[in-house]
Amino acid sequence: MRTRPTGLLDMLSVAAVALDTEGRIVFWSPQAEELFGYTSEEALGTHAARLLVHPEHLKSVVSLFTDVLETGRGWAGAFPVRHKDGSSRLTEFRTMRLLDDLGDVYALGIAADHTLLQRVETDLALCERLINQSPIGLALLDSDLCYLLVNPALERIDGVPAEQHIGRRLRETLLFLDVTTVEAALRQVLATGTPLLDQYHVGNPPADPDNEHAWSLSFYRLEDPNGRILGAAASVVDVTERHRAAGEADRARRRLALIADASTRIGTTLEVEQTAHELAEIATPVLADVVAVDVLDAALSCRRMRKPDNGPELFRALALRASHPTVALRAADPPGDLAAYDGDRLVTLCVHTARPVLVRHVSDNDLPRIARNAEAGDLLARAGVHSYLAVPLIAHGEVLGALDLKRTRNPLPFDDDDVVLASELAGRAAVAIDNARWFQSVRNTALTLQRSLLPEHSPRHTGLELASRYQPAQTTSEVGGDWYDVIPLTGDKTALVVGDVMGNGIDAAATMGRLRTATCAYADLDLPPEAVLQHLDKITCDLEHYIVTCLYAVYDPATGQCTIANAGHMPPALARPGREAVLLDLPPAAPLGVGGVPFETGTAELNPGDLLVLYTDGLVETRHHAIDDRLNTLLGFLDQPGRPLEQTCDLLLHGLRHPEDHDDVALLVARAL
Repeated sequence: MRTRPTGLLDMLSVAAVALDTEGRIVFWSPQAEELFGYTSEEALGTHAARLLVHPEHLKSVVSLFTDVLETGRGWAGAFPVRHKDGSSRLTEFRTMRLLDDLGDVYALGIAADHTLLQRVETDLALCERLINQSPIGLALLDSDLCYLLVNPALERIDGVPAEQHIGRRLRETLLFLDVTTVEAALRQVLATGTPLLDQYHVGNPPADPDNEHAWSLSFYRLEDPNGRILGAAASVVDVTERHRAAGEADRARRRLALIADASTRIGTTLEVEQTAHELAEIATPVLADVVAVDVLDAALSCRRMRKPDNGPELFRALALRASHPTVALRAADPPGDLAAYDGDRLVTLCVHTARPVLVRHVSDNDLPRIARNAEAGDLLARAGVHSYLAVPLIAHGEVLGALDLKRTRNPLPFDDDDVVLASELAGRAAVAIDNARWFQSVRNTALTLQRSLLPEHSPRHTGLELASRYQPAQTTSEVGGDWYDVIPLTGDKTALVVGDVMGNGIDAAATMGRLRTATCAYADLDLPPEAVLQHLDKITCDLEHYIVTCLYAVYDPATGQCTIANAGHMPPALARPGREAVLLDLPPAAPLGVGGVPFETGTAELNPGDLLVLYTDGLVETRHHAIDDRLNTLLGFLDQPGRPLEQTCDLLLHGLRHPEDHDDVALLVARAL
């Protein structure tokens, strides 16, 4: 079989010289002419010793030559040879005895320049050392991408002994990489000759199957000195540390981004449940696949916390969120539910110790301490919960509850960095929850006071049918001082009152209560509306600079007349069957508390079926609409005065109010009978 030539012998310029038993040159190769300088015409038939050997070496060379011919033992070594140009060149020789078919004896010498041969040998040894000792995986492949050679570093990377590579294809050993992409890159290099450098690949090698590694692969085409393509070389550099460092840097950036995001997204309202939902949303799925926020019921109720012990704790579930549909949600307490957890449960341990509880790898023995019961434990196992973390919600040194985190799809277990991140998020949320719970406590107190001061008027008043509503603001920090009242007077008359104390909180509610009591007292004196407001103005001036708007109306069923005095309040609306609703044009006056301003009375006639609507400004004022447009909208809802009064109240509140309105509303609707 004919094989392709290689260039190594050409590079070494190996010469062949044959001598007969007399020492005459009988064969002289072209390489001999190149090595020694003599042409074949000059060399053939000449005694080799006289032509090539210095006189001082002649005796040794003749002895060596004779020994080879007589014994048949070959000789290898180097000695100086005389070049045609007169110089002496150290030459490497291999000599042996030859016999032809006639029995004649010859001596064959194979020669090469010693310096060149030594350099080649040094280069080969260096290459072998570099390949075998290099920490970089190296492989030589033929044009069919079959292994010709691999070094020990590559052997360690793919876990296959070096000798088992030879003759096998690339895809038979690099099972942990995207070998299709690698082969495509190598074929491109073989076709174009252009190297491909630093190709990034990740995988789990056989030597460390549980951890992801990364390698930088580079590919080169191999050619001999004549340009013939021999195959390809591949180098594999383990860059796992760089890969992991980059991953850690990326995780750090994402953590910082998450904390920055949390600063704007957690605590947007003063509502405990909303804050808990915001915490759960921001922790999913960056931190965990399943997130629950549970607060101690005692903390939520602003009750004094008992000293932690090993006993059970009563939690109220506030938020629950998962990054994907999972049965783990069915294992958790639904938001709003109360659940008692024994002292051996991890979430209870978390709030008792005020320290994070981390279970990096959840086992079957851990699930009973995580789940609320055995059924929930089975659901968590089905969901694939493999790592668990609970961190306490601590604000101002008080443990409010716990942030409960589980991983199912994320294959990485929770680590110390996750504990730090979760604690940071929990700390920010805890402060917001603490503010919200105290706000809600104070707001509930003010609201309770406010409602307790509002009348529970008799549904029957001579000549009138009445309905009323009080709706506190949904998003303000505290309740306001809006009120309404229905006061029976002598002669079957009825006083209708609506007022608004500027300000909010318990102080405003208390001021409203004082003014309502004073209004009832002056009403009992059967004073006209403007006189009642005059007395209220004096009282208000003494109440620490409070400003109050108020509308006081007296309806007399005997005459059908309604006399009204207005202290800076919104005008009442009058709706009559078959006619468009209008705003009553009353004499203007300053609010109560300004002092020294006279009040005047206006009169409106109420016929049977007519509707009089009194309200505070929270019903119509907004930050985004003109007041005239809102008043026209109010009148539009009064197009059917015969509608039931309760339905009218609901229609006005639902049609004009928005959940985020920042003011209370008091509404009083009266229909003449």
